[in-house]
Amino acid sequence: MEMRDFKIAVLATQAAIIFIGKRFAITNQQLGDIVDNSELYKRLNGAQGIGKKLDVHSFEHGILGSENDIKERVLEFGSNKYEEKPVRGYFLYLWDACQDLTLVILAVCAVIALAVGIPTEGISQGWYDGVGILVSVLLVVLITATSDYRQSLQFQVLENEKKKIDVEVLRAGCRQKISIYDLVVGDIVFLSTGDQVPADGLFISGYSLIIGQSSLTGESEPVHPSCEKPFLFAGTMVMNGSGKMLVTAVGMRTEWGKLMSKLSEGGDNETPLQVRLNGVATVVGKIGLAFALLTFSVLIIRFLVARFAEGFENWKMTYLLDIVNYFAIAVTILVVAVPEGLPLAVTLSLAYAMKQMMDDKALIRNLAACETMGSATYICTDKTGTLTTNKMAVIKVYCAGHNNEAENLHKILREKASELLIENVFLNTSGDIVECEDEHKVYGSPTETALLNLGLFLGGSYSAVKSSCEMVKVAPFNSFEKKMSVLVKRRDGRYRSFCKGAAEIVLKACDHVMDEMGASNPLEALERQKLEGIVRAYSQEALRTLCLAYVDHDSMPECDEVCPKVGLTLVAIVGIKDPVRPGVKDAVDLCLKAGIKVCMVTGDNLETAKAIAHECNILTDGLAVEGPVFRRWSSEETMENLFKLQVIARSSPSDKFLLVERLQAQQEVVAVTGDGTNDAPALHAADIGLAMGISGTEVAKSTADAIILDDNFSSIVKIAKWGRSVYTNIQKFVQFQLTVNIVALTINFVSACATGDAPLTAVQLLWVNLIMDTLGALALATEAPYDALMERPPVGRQGSFITNMMWRNILGQAVYQLIILWVLQFKGKTILHITGDHANETLNTLIFNSFVFCQVFNEINSREMEKVNVFGSILTNNLFLLVLLFTVIFQAVIVEFLGTFASTVPLSAEHWAISVALGFCSLLVAAVVKLIPVPSKPIMEFFRSSKAKGDAMDDGVYHRLPSS
Repeated sequence: MEMRDFKIAVLATQAAIIFIGKRFAITNQQLGDIVDNSELYKRLNGAQGIGKKLDVHSFEHGILGSENDIKERVLEFGSNKYEEKPVRGYFLYLWDACQDLTLVILAVCAVIALAVGIPTEGISQGWYDGVGILVSVLLVVLITATSDYRQSLQFQVLENEKKKIDVEVLRAGCRQKISIYDLVVGDIVFLSTGDQVPADGLFISGYSLIIGQSSLTGESEPVHPSCEKPFLFAGTMVMNGSGKMLVTAVGMRTEWGKLMSKLSEGGDNETPLQVRLNGVATVVGKIGLAFALLTFSVLIIRFLVARFAEGFENWKMTYLLDIVNYFAIAVTILVVAVPEGLPLAVTLSLAYAMKQMMDDKALIRNLAACETMGSATYICTDKTGTLTTNKMAVIKVYCAGHNNEAENLHKILREKASELLIENVFLNTSGDIVECEDEHKVYGSPTETALLNLGLFLGGSYSAVKSSCEMVKVAPFNSFEKKMSVLVKRRDGRYRSFCKGAAEIVLKACDHVMDEMGASNPLEALERQKLEGIVRAYSQEALRTLCLAYVDHDSMPECDEVCPKVGLTLVAIVGIKDPVRPGVKDAVDLCLKAGIKVCMVTGDNLETAKAIAHECNILTDGLAVEGPVFRRWSSEETMENLFKLQVIARSSPSDKFLLVERLQAQQEVVAVTGDGTNDAPALHAADIGLAMGISGTEVAKSTADAIILDDNFSSIVKIAKWGRSVYTNIQKFVQFQLTVNIVALTINFVSACATGDAPLTAVQLLWVNLIMDTLGALALATEAPYDALMERPPVGRQGSFITNMMWRNILGQAVYQLIILWVLQFKGKTILHITGDHANETLNTLIFNSFVFCQVFNEINSREMEKVNVFGSILTNNLFLLVLLFTVIFQAVIVEFLGTFASTVPLSAEHWAISVALGFCSLLVAAVVKLIPVPSKPIMEFFRSSKAKGDAMDDGVYHRLPSS
């Protein structure tokens, strides 16, 4: 029975394949051959013929879009997904961790210790030293590999978030948004300025469509698709215009898919802070190497002197074990000295911050963005959608001599005037209205949807108006001219141009105005002054003002212009309201409190911009100027006015770019927000570019370092707060680690010189290394941001990473720890009355235990570099408490139960109390040290900047790294 079912399934599958083959009269091979083959394209009757072969109902209806239809298309033509390299497995990270040279040397030392120890001390005792080192090395390898693996998983989640792109398609007659990954062959896709072409396809129709193919071909010259040159390719960008395309290839069958096996953004570059800390690690590592060599040399010299004194004829095999242990100690000193935890701390902190910022509606595309934002001194922000909600509605309208609320307009306007207004709204638009299931779905930018909703409110029929004339030419909205125009041919054979745009620009082009009856009358001087007053009044109410106008032509205009620059008839002035987002004023106040200046850059007129800026508390006692004025500033005027500048109105994209350049020339760290394709140069030039996730184009998003998922200015402030937290957390960790380094290196070296022995063994030093590297990074690098961070001035470009305050804390703790450890080393037996056969072992264990507890309490000290109170919000940081608890418990296990492996002996309750008390006293020492004043100007620069890829750093301060 089972065999019969299997045969039926096979036959059904074959039948389905045959059916699909018959349904689609074209294959993947043929679709691939069409690319750049105009002859084959013509033989197949162009896009129309290919659409029929792909079973596309019509270009006005699209594919059927049912579940079975989609499945069949995916089965035949593939899905729009790209093959990606599999995520690296845990064992690969384990293998990488085993490649550490110093750990390999320690493992070799352990093997030698086993080879020497077992024959000389017997199987029952001789294996302890070697196995102890091996277990410690294995523990370090496991923790390192686990940490790296978890980070890779986290970054993979972030990479997947970056690839979430929606496209608009036409299915079953309805325009709808779908994920780029759900796109199938045969889909009709709508393209507009700033979009990324989601698949290979054919141009169907469009206006002023310009495609940038540099990402695919490397050619900077843009392409103008047409019915003669219809080929569009995945991964390219729409630089201008709008259009529709028929999808002919998806996923790995696209030209992009053939060239690239993985579509992903960077993440592999080291961040500027990592570059700086790698420099720290290099310098400290060299110092550690010198200490390791000196310690080994001193121990060997003392050993040889002792052997010479007693005569080499009494040589014992255990002496070889002593030499191996000396070498292991030297190597372990090097392991401790090399602060590989510094880059780890940055990565941990950034990974943690990036994960948390996802909850705060911010997606970090470039690791450097997070830490750079923490040093930002200036934010140049857009208005629409960032400071405001981007949910626009027409509030007031002047039309046919009436100035009234928009909701009352339909009661006032007569039929002819209403028709002209509706025509202007419906014909001169880059938006669309789709009638689906007895409802209207409005698509387009917020401004377009506001106007289209006004047309619907006035009772207009979008489809009827569209079909009443033939579209001849379209000039899409241009951010420089600040207007959009269309030329249509009417049913009576005459032509009409419609124009809409910035009120003062379009109004200048008008010499007629529409009256109550819909007729065109000359615009007198007094009437013009009245209209200019209405524009000002709307602007002062924080309304965005647009003028709608038209002009008739008896015949097809001979000039190339879609709409003339003079002779227009004014139809209406509309005032569009875009409410300020809740919380923006508080966010701006927080920026000012944190020493971050905010400048609003907008295309609105000066009065509207000033009104919004006042409402957001951006414009206080500073300057508000228009873009053309700003561009004309001389060097002297720039120096005088730049830091007073708070608003740039009527700006062009070049103004934003110029502002970034001028601010950076004054050593400011500049963050810029943008949503349009024209914002890309400014986003790229800024120290951190912030693209809008909702209104932002794919060009803007691909250029930016971070994406604000909710387009909210408050989220930008949260990034700044997290950035400062990352920077401060790394400083805390560096302070903690350098203290451990100084003490561990000094105590072992001095003891080796004085006594011929190192109080901290290889296993003990590896445990200390684990405390200060991985565990220290986990504890200190994942502290959440707190409000006090925004009460400090920004670090800026000239800030020293290791501050005088940090040096004070490091040296204060190091001196205290060295004093108590030396006292224990040289006077401990006398002071504490330690006697007996195991006096040396007990003293060394007490030194080791005291040293570890000094680090435990100093880890608490490091939570706060300035304030005496280091316990603030400590109970809310579960990870920090967990690390402390693990450290204390494991330390107790090492001392009490792993003595043979770790060269320790169990301690009495009195000695435990002494160890903990000495560690606790570091809290008191820190409190006293923090009362010592330090100069604000750096006494010494521990590091000067290094050159990173792409000049990541300049004069000790970092810039953004280029995206890969």
